[in-house]
Amino acid sequence: MRPQSVADAVRVIDSVHEIDVSDLPIPRMEIELSAPGEDLTPEGEWHDSPRVMALVRLHGHPLGVLFLDGSAGPSRQVHAAGIWASLRPRIDTHLAADGLPDASTLDDLVGSTTPTPPGCERARDAVLSSPPLISVVVATRDRPESLSVCLNSLLASTYRRFEIVVVDNDPSGDDTATMIAERFESVRYVREYRRGLASAHNRGLAVAQGRIIAFVDDDVLVDRHWMTAIAQGFAETDDVGCVTGLILPEQLETPAQLLLEHRGGYGKGFDLKIYDTSGHRPDDPLFPFAAGQLGSGANMAFDAEILRAMGGFDAALGVGTRARGGDDMSGFFRTVVAGHRLVYQPGAIVWHRHYRDMAALRNMARGCGVGMGAYLASSLVFEPRMIVELIRCFPRAFAKAFLPRTTSVESQPHPWPTELVNVERRGLVVGPAAYAMSRWRARRIDERCGS
Repeated sequence: MRPQSVADAVRVIDSVHEIDVSDLPIPRMEIELSAPGEDLTPEGEWHDSPRVMALVRLHGHPLGVLFLDGSAGPSRQVHAAGIWASLRPRIDTHLAADGLPDASTLDDLVGSTTPTPPGCERARDAVLSSPPLISVVVATRDRPESLSVCLNSLLASTYRRFEIVVVDNDPSGDDTATMIAERFESVRYVREYRRGLASAHNRGLAVAQGRIIAFVDDDVLVDRHWMTAIAQGFAETDDVGCVTGLILPEQLETPAQLLLEHRGGYGKGFDLKIYDTSGHRPDDPLFPFAAGQLGSGANMAFDAEILRAMGGFDAALGVGTRARGGDDMSGFFRTVVAGHRLVYQPGAIVWHRHYRDMAALRNMARGCGVGMGAYLASSLVFEPRMIVELIRCFPRAFAKAFLPRTTSVESQPHPWPTELVNVERRGLVVGPAAYAMSRWRARRIDERCGS
């Protein structure tokens, strides 16, 4: 059976994952397996905590996230067996792709020398040798301090050919403009008075100069290799219209954040994936309508020419409108339906600040439901030829969204409490109506503005 309440779900998480809520906060850290030294933290500090969430990399490429015993200290020898047991298949796969021999222990990965650099490093160097201009668009509203942290992480990027455009969406004052003028003179600041995330993104698209337009939320930190990995995603295959990336929790300090992350969070895994409607169609009968599996708006990038040809984002969708979301899913859907490819690149990492309290988590669940329903309505407005396909998918989609599951809690590693499931379902039902109202309002605004 499914846990009925948020509190029940947290208790289930405790038993399944052996992470006690009393252990919160759970600090995060990064481990680079190829780095020399006795410790696992050559560039950071070890957290003497009951649990430490560790992102493990090899040659800078993410392999997975593990929860380690922080009280055991940072010694490689102490944690080697657990890391090896959990990640050896991924390590072997990565080494094979790099053209390197298998390793027998973690020690084989440290400071090893080869006549040529690993394949992943050569691919990274190839992108950096002729980097396309990337325009990073950050939409924000009345959160100058959170935005400041995000901008500092962007400016620390190892990628050097980029511009940053901050779009202040219907701000209540000048705090954000003042902060940018005082701290970030290289950042371009524009305002968009039409409320809504999609409208803010469209404003950024209108002024951006890059061949690639990347979007991040103002409550994330970007990895230093994020832009490089975005560029690699576009170079992965031909006709790439969109690249999405890995989203990990910036903090696990509250039960709400822990619940969201162990439900699956925003992450889509550590394997590179290519999606299209032909040779790279996933084994999912709801594709391409189940666009949430392709990525999230907190970490997405588009070919600027392709996005402009689609008319940008649907202004009736997104946070700040009655639709409350769905603008990112619409962008992904329309990209693949138009015949382009979408690449999920796990090396493009951002760290997201999850909602801290249960009330915000419930509001998020409702927003997800409304946004999904609104996005599905939008998909038929922009792609009416897909109505037959949607009708074909409807029975499975209905069963997935509304019929009770017979699997036990033990078989569900990330149980979502019934109260949040019901909130999301109710939002899904009203989503199409919310989209119709939001679209009517957007049209009225266009008429008043003479556009």
